[in-house]
Amino acid sequence: MISKLPTTKAHLRVLRQSFAEQWIDGEVSAGGFEWQFTWSFRRGELSVQPSLGRALIHDALMRFLVKTDYRLEPGGDYIFTVRAKF
Repeated sequence: MISKLPTTKAHLRVLRQSFAEQWIDGEVSAGGFEWQFTWSFRRGELSVQPSLGRALIHDALMRFLVKTDYRLEPGGDYIFTVRAKF
């Protein structure tokens, strides 16, 4: 029997965006951690601050943003699942 992988729900809020310059600023929290991020979808670059716990969220956040960046709206709240227990 395959055991189920642990998961954590991440909560994301878009604060600002510019489609002309192709970036999104926001906040993400999961498992008691909170980060601010900037996603430059033109360059495919994701900046996450602070560095504490960044390795826990970076890859999952990047996958979520790549799939949804054009559907996200400022002020919007979103939830995605991270395949890890924080």
